[in-house]
Amino acid sequence: MPRVVLVHPEIPPNTGNIARTCAATKTELHLVAPLGFEISDRYLKRAGLDYWPYVDLHYHQDLEYFWQHYRERDGNLIGFTVRGSGDYLDYQYQANDWLLFGCETKGLPPEVLDACHYRAYIEIAQPQVRSLNLSVSVSIALFEAIRQAKITSRINS
Repeated sequence: MPRVVLVHPEIPPNTGNIARTCAATKTELHLVAPLGFEISDRYLKRAGLDYWPYVDLHYHQDLEYFWQHYRERDGNLIGFTVRGSGDYLDYQYQANDWLLFGCETKGLPPEVLDACHYRAYIEIAQPQVRSLNLSVSVSIALFEAIRQAKITSRINS
């Protein structure tokens, strides 16, 4: 199952909604500090409702700790950005991928994008709309990765 990584998220309700999606899909959620809120933030808890006990949550105190954790495991880093080089639908997701998303106001830092194996964008038809909400973007990407994994699983069985 792919893992979701939020690098420096700023808005508690977005992270709470993402946590609920991760709980529902049994997907690991990695939060990379600094965060724009406290983990105990009431808005974060409210958005995640009572699903927090079901979230496989990993907290990294900074990017270096995340990189250390990543190197101990395996998989491709897929960075989601409005300036991506490839459509998220064109990527062949693998079970051990890391889906990386940046903070709501700045996106992924350049050094994170440089480390990514693939930079994906989610097409937006209306040019006046700069980006999608973070929790919406995570859901779109995660469910596409899950969809592909199910198809692969059916083909291989």
